Amino acid sequence: MAEDGINSFMNSPDEQGRFGIFGGRFVSETLMPLILDLQARYDHAKTDPEFWAEMHDLWTHYVGRPSPLYHAARLTEHLGGAKIYLKRDELNHTGAHKINNVLGQIILARRMGKTRIIAETGAGQHGVATATVCAKFGLKCVVYMGAHDVERQAPNVFRMRLLGAEVVPVTSGRGTLKDAMNDALRDWVTHVRDTFYCIGTVAGPHPYPAMVRDFQSIIGKEVRTQLAEQEGEGRLPDTLVAAIGGGSNAMGLFHPFLDDPSVRIIGVEAGGKGVDETMQHCASLTGGRPGVLHGNRTYLLQDEDGQILEGFSISAGLDYPGIGPEHAWLHDTGRAQYVSITDNEALEAFQLCCALEGIIPALEPSHALAHVMKIAPDLPKDHIIVMNMCGRGDKDIFTVAKHLGFDMKI
Repeated sequence: MAEDGINSFMNSPDEQGRFGIFGGRFVSETLMPLILDLQARYDHAKTDPEFWAEMHDLWTHYVGRPSPLYHAARLTEHLGGAKIYLKRDELNHTGAHKINNVLGQIILARRMGKTRIIAETGAGQHGVATATVCAKFGLKCVVYMGAHDVERQAPNVFRMRLLGAEVVPVTSGRGTLKDAMNDALRDWVTHVRDTFYCIGTVAGPHPYPAMVRDFQSIIGKEVRTQLAEQEGEGRLPDTLVAAIGGGSNAMGLFHPFLDDPSVRIIGVEAGGKGVDETMQHCASLTGGRPGVLHGNRTYLLQDEDGQILEGFSISAGLDYPGIGPEHAWLHDTGRAQYVSITDNEALEAFQLCCALEGIIPALEPSHALAHVMKIAPDLPKDHIIVMNMCGRGDKDIFTVAKHLGFDMKI
C-alpha cells in the first residue's frame, strides 16, 4: 500500500496515467497526438463549469439521474442478515450505466471537432448508449461487436441499428469483446482526423481509465447522498459490491468511497464454468497475471508466452480477458477484494431477483448479486450492503431462456 496510507487512494494517476505499475499509454505513434489532445481537452473540461453544467443537465433531463437507491426488503428478509440496497442504474435511459460516461466522451468529441464516433461493445449496452447519444447529436456511429456477441445479444443489435448505427460483426478470435476492441483500435489508427473512439470501460490508454471512472463516479456520489438521506446523516455503506468486466460500473461505485477505510469494497469477476487451469472463465485478477493489452498494462488471462487467452462467460459484458488498470492497482494494494462467481451461480441470482423483487437484472449484476447472496446471511442486520444494479435484463432473456431450457418459440 502507498506510504501515504488510505488517504492516497483518491490521488489521480501520474501524468503518464499509471496506477502503480498499471495503466500507461501503449499506443502507436499515429494515435499519440490524438491521445495527448484528448487529455488536454479533458484536463480543461474538468475545471470548466460550462462542461459540467451541460453534463448535469443531460444526466438529469435525458438520462434520468439520480437513479434510485432501493432497499431490497424481500431479498433482505429472504437472506436473513445484512440490509441490502440496490443502486438502480438499470433505470437510466438505455438501461445501463454506460450512458453516464458516453455523454461525457461525446461532448468532448464534439469540442474536438470529431464527426465520426466508433465504439466497441460486448453485451451491447455501451453500443446502444453510444448510438443513442450519436443520434441525439447527429453524429455518424460505427459499433464493433464480436460475431458471437451479435448472436447472443440480438435485441441490442436491433436497437443500435434502429438508432442509426452501423454494427460491424467481428469474426476474428472467438468473436467477443476483446476482438471487437482490437478492430475498433485498427479503425481508429486509420481514421484519426475525423474519428473519436468512445471506449466503454475503465481500460485503454491514458486518459481513458481515469476519464471514464470520473464520469461514472456519479454513481457513488449519489449513493453517499442517498444513503445519508435514508439511513441518517453520516451513514456510510459497510460493503460495496459490483460486477467487473473491464470495471467501469464498479469504479463508478467504488471511487467516491476509496478514502473511507470503514467501507469494504468487493469486485465480482466472471467465473464462467469455474476458475481452474481450463481457463473457461474471465476472472483475470484471480487467474491472470500482469501484461499489456489495448493500450494499458493490467492483469490479463495469458499463456506462458504472453499470448492472450480467450475468456469465457455466460455474460457478454463480462467476457473480457483483462480488467481496468485501477482495479489491478486496488487489488495489489489490498484496498479492494476481488472474487469470482460462476455462470450457474449468476443464473440462480438472476431468478431470485426476478421472483423476490420484481426486477429482471442483466447477467452482469447477477454475478454481483450472487456474491451478495453468499455473504449477506452471515452479516448482522445493521450491516448495509450496497450493490450496483448496473443493467437491466431485457438483452439477456434469450440467453437465460436457453440455459434454463425454455423454448422461446412457444
